[in-house]
Amino acid sequence: MTPIAVRRWAWIHKWSSLVCTVFMLLLCVTGLPLIYHHEIDHALGNAIEAPQMAAGTPMASLDKVIAAGKALYPDKMAMYLSQEADDPKIWFLTMGDNPTDEKFKSIAVDARTAKVLGEPSFEGSFLGVMFHLHVDLYAGLWGKLFLGLMGLLLVMAIISGVVLYAPFMRKLDFGEVRRERGPRVKWLDLHNMLGIVTLTWALVVGATGMINTWADLLLKYWQYTEMAEMVAPYKGLPPPTQLGSMQQSLEHAVAAEPGMKIGFVAFPGTPFTSPHHYGIFMRGNEALTSRLYKPVLIDAQTTRITDRRQLPWYLTGLLISQPLHFGDYGGPWMQFLWAALDIITIFVLGSGLYLWLKRGAPAPARAAAAAKEEQQQVPA
Repeated sequence: MTPIAVRRWAWIHKWSSLVCTVFMLLLCVTGLPLIYHHEIDHALGNAIEAPQMAAGTPMASLDKVIAAGKALYPDKMAMYLSQEADDPKIWFLTMGDNPTDEKFKSIAVDARTAKVLGEPSFEGSFLGVMFHLHVDLYAGLWGKLFLGLMGLLLVMAIISGVVLYAPFMRKLDFGEVRRERGPRVKWLDLHNMLGIVTLTWALVVGATGMINTWADLLLKYWQYTEMAEMVAPYKGLPPPTQLGSMQQSLEHAVAAEPGMKIGFVAFPGTPFTSPHHYGIFMRGNEALTSRLYKPVLIDAQTTRITDRRQLPWYLTGLLISQPLHFGDYGGPWMQFLWAALDIITIFVLGSGLYLWLKRGAPAPARAAAAAKEEQQQVPA
């Protein structure tokens, strides 16, 4: 590589790193507790658990589950209904004043007895604060897009760092740390070594994090294209005044998609469906397919299926990127690996910032110091 090319790549690495470093440090620090969000919820006593019952206890009708939430908040409407993939004993019912209410109430209902177990409090909690700082900086879509830009700069910093690593290490053994050359050289060697060690992970997490910031835009595009096509026959019709049975709708969706489970349900008027439909989003049973959804639209009045189809490639890519980003698909060992690599990345980012702050005196000052030292060495 020519000296000019090296200087250009060094400039790209320097400024892409400097601009994104503080925000990447924030994302690494806030992302660490999110890796263990289930465990932290349990430790803080915020987790809601269903009581133990005999195996094979039948599930209550979804209509009773919804009725339990409405009894708690009779003036609110149901917005969403969901379950954790690993805990089918609890339904989480979201209720609000309107289909897009951002100040919604979340209610945990026992799936077997249809009794309210509690109201999870996420907003304002420790994990809630970590989540918002990690996802959108409390700035909504613009905060997500800004963090997406920082993710792009991180990817540029990683690629330029790899390009520069080969000529830098040409005269050094891999992983060599020159401790005898002073603290700054030692920190530089540690920065380069650990940066290469975490290269693949940082690139994957940075790229998938950037993709996740586009989620709102991708969903809106899907709503205006495929979702609009799926509900086109109902365009211009008045919304139903009475909704059909959710339990029957669920049974129709399960029968149409054997081997799949309920991911979540969107009630009429919410962004994931239309004013005329229940949107029942099915997911698979395997490690990968459990992350992928298939929408089944149910006429909210007749409970008949009106359309069902696979998600487009761009939403499939988005859903696949999420477990790669959070490392929550491989159990405790995967969590530990993600946490360890996150901590190492914090060190890489911090050491890069340290090296820039300790980059030395400006060139004129260094020249003056050298001249002074040379004068002192000249004999009188």
